[in-house]
Amino acid sequence: MLVKRIWQIVSALLLLTFPAFGQAQFDTKAKFAILMDEESGTVIFQKDADLPMEPASMAKLMTIAVVFHEIQDGRLSMGDEFFVSENAWRTGGAASGGSTMFAELNSKISVENLIRSVIIQSGNDAAIVLAEGIAGSEASFAAIMNELALDIGLENSHFTNSTGLPDPDMHVTARDLADLARYLIREFPQYYHYFSEPEMEWNKIKQSNRNSLVELGIGVDGLKTGHTESAGYGSVISTAEGGRRLIAVVHGLTSMAQRTEEGRKLITWGARAFERFAAYPEGAVVAYADVYGGEVPSVGLVGKGEVALYLPRGSRRCLSAEVAYNGPLMPPVMEGDKIAELRVYCDDKLVQAAPLYAAQTVRPGDIVRKATDALKQLALGWL
Repeated sequence: MLVKRIWQIVSALLLLTFPAFGQAQFDTKAKFAILMDEESGTVIFQKDADLPMEPASMAKLMTIAVVFHEIQDGRLSMGDEFFVSENAWRTGGAASGGSTMFAELNSKISVENLIRSVIIQSGNDAAIVLAEGIAGSEASFAAIMNELALDIGLENSHFTNSTGLPDPDMHVTARDLADLARYLIREFPQYYHYFSEPEMEWNKIKQSNRNSLVELGIGVDGLKTGHTESAGYGSVISTAEGGRRLIAVVHGLTSMAQRTEEGRKLITWGARAFERFAAYPEGAVVAYADVYGGEVPSVGLVGKGEVALYLPRGSRRCLSAEVAYNGPLMPPVMEGDKIAELRVYCDDKLVQAAPLYAAQTVRPGDIVRKATDALKQLALGWL
């Protein structure tokens, strides 16, 4: 049985490199929230980020990810046209009372305009048209969504439709939504401009981008809002202000105004309240994790590129860090496997977390190594 193991990093190394910093003071009215550095995946702030929540229209980010993936793989083009079925028209059109692009029944719409509608207008009809055009039905499309979600690493999400309309079997986490946004930004930069378009007109009806933060002039250029009566108001946000790109998720708020304000506060705080420090250069071993019965007894843990810390400005309290992983690890451990997390604390409160990866491959050891490790576990346990 694997148990959570915590390895304390030598704090003196960090304290010699950086001045002492204290806990940045921040709170949010959002029920769920996360703030992530896009480049490294480092988490700067989190609040119940791993608890399941209803995604509402933020689920459309996964719909868009599937569509972009289809285009990238050559199975679809922006100029292709899809048919507006009665199901799409009734479930997601004007008669449904939800967000819609006002697609006409039995008309054909280009993939590009459907994409723009899903992102800008949050059109439920457009999302269903895309799902049916790609997979034949929403149920088949949802299976594709879930397959891609697992490929991306969204381990705590499950999708049942393309729109985010309420379904008791559909759920995500704030962390998974942030990771999904990071995937879209990293893998499809050529399409990212759609997220910051201010408005779209279809059937002579002009609608503004539902992400009101795009219009505030604070550098927000994406990505998606969501709302249902049961879930409340939420948003997935990104900005490159402050010299690096940040991704934020807030959800479970009570109004559009509160969603806008809480999203603005979180993303602005992240851009302004932290300083960046290169803690470990690319390839530097941060710590070691035990490998039970491996050809070597441990594996080095490294970042993907340099490991940068984003530390709160203007405080003089202590800084500490630790590495957490499920262990001991069982071979084979493959180079590049994500197996641990560097956790940084200020005043004993977690302020950020950065993923760590195996520095090399460790294969099963010989019978002597396995016997030695078995005796060690029997006599001492894994500390």
